[in-house]
Amino acid sequence: QVQLVESGGGSAQPGGSLRLSCAVSGSIFSYYRMGWFRQAPGKEREFVASIIWGTGYTVIADSVKGRFTMSRDNAKNTVYLQMNSLKSEDTAVYYCAASRGYDYDIWGQGTQVTVSR
Repeated sequence: QVQLVESGGGSAQPGGSLRLSCAVSGSIFSYYRMGWFRQAPGKEREFVASIIWGTGYTVIADSVKGRFTMSRDNAKNTVYLQMNSLKSEDTAVYYCAASRGYDYDIWGQGTQVTVSR
């Protein structure tokens, strides 16, 4: 059973950086797609980034392109979301998710990111 545990959230000032980590336990296959999503208060959940575990192919949402990057460390079974040039509108709960097929069917508990002065 795959489980996901996020860490690294917290507070940052506008223009600052944070790195989120998602530790993956259980069996992971190369075709798994790992994703980061976020949900701000009163808003729908939004796709942020994804990576194919085996190839490292990434997709970054236009809203964060050029500021956020996603990577994975196969040896540590961990995926990362590096967030630079943070803006107040990046404030949200960030979720790590795994897709074993078409949909993202495994989710972490979420980690809060707050960007403010």
